[in-house]
Amino acid sequence: MSKSMKRLLMYTGVILIASVAYTIYAFNTLPAAVERETFLSELGEGFGEVAMYALGFIYLRTLLKLLMGKGPLSKRLLPSYTPPPQANMLKKFIVFLDRTHVHVGIASVAIIVIHTVLMGDPMRNLFFPAILILVAWQTVFGLFLRWRTAPRDLKKVSFSVHAQLVTGVMMGIFAYFGHVLVD
Repeated sequence: MSKSMKRLLMYTGVILIASVAYTIYAFNTLPAAVERETFLSELGEGFGEVAMYALGFIYLRTLLKLLMGKGPLSKRLLPSYTPPPQANMLKKFIVFLDRTHVHVGIASVAIIVIHTVLMGDPMRNLFFPAILILVAWQTVFGLFLRWRTAPRDLKKVSFSVHAQLVTGVMMGIFAYFGHVLVD
C-alpha cells in the first residue's frame, strides 16, 4: 500500500473517530429532535435522496479515474498501477463523466441546499453547517476552474483544492452522522 493511501486511510479513521465522539456527545447533551412529518419535509427527504445519487455519480468518476490510473491523484495513491488493456469502455465512460461533471456538480449543490432548507432546523448539530461549508468550498474552487479569465496560478490552486479526496471523505462521514443525530 502506498504512503498516500495509508495517509488517506489514517485521515479517514481520525475523521470517523472524531465524528463518533461528537455524535455521542451530541446524542447525550442536545435535546431530542422532534420529527415533523410535513409535505415540505417529505419533499426534502426526496431531494436528499437525489443529492446522494448525484454525489455518488460525481465520486464514481473519481473512483473510476483512480482505478484506471488517470490523473495526478491516482499516481500519488497508486504509483505502480497500470490499467488493464480491455479498459477501453471505461475510458469512454470516464469521458462522459468528465463532460457531465460540472453540470451534475452544480445540480448537486442546488439539491443539497434545497434538501437542507426543506428539512427544517438542521443547524442543531455541527455536522450540517460543516457540510454546507465543505460544499461551498468545493463549489467556489470548482467555479475557479471553469472561469475562463482566472489567472493560471489561481487555477492551479483551485485544481489542487477542488480535487482533494479528503473533502469528499469529510462530507460523506459528516452527512452520515448528521443524519444519525437527526433520526
